[in-house]
Amino acid sequence: MLQHDFEESVGYWICATSHMLRRALDSELARENITFRQWEVLAWIAMEGELSQVQLAEKLGIEAPTLAGILSRMERDGWLQRNSCSKDRRRKLINATEKAEAVWERALACCRRVRERAVSGVSEEELAQLKSICERMRQNLDSPVEELLEANTTT
Repeated sequence: MLQHDFEESVGYWICATSHMLRRALDSELARENITFRQWEVLAWIAMEGELSQVQLAEKLGIEAPTLAGILSRMERDGWLQRNSCSKDRRRKLINATEKAEAVWERALACCRRVRERAVSGVSEEELAQLKSICERMRQNLDSPVEELLEANTTT
């Protein structure tokens, strides 16, 4: 039988929490007729600005054909536009429209409600610690293993 002490697994804690956050956000977004993937597209455009379809697919971790369907629905609904790149006509650049602004505001309200539920009973100090720990873990995972080993032996 497969065994593992999940209660001692940092990866399990993070994945389980992430899964529950996503479920809660899915539920909130559904009330506004916004899918999680549509929210992700808008979030990446909000963070990065204009993106190509290839860049967006990479950031979302999905295949281009899957993204094409999501973008087609969003374009049909007037939330975004796809324009050809002036330097490479084959490359499509994605931009949010004015109509997407109202959708984005509704999505942000959903995010705020989920955040309020998630951090209920958690102090500002604990949230700052959580943020710091998560940032450090991301840096650790983003660095080559050799750099981490060297940093740990010189400290």
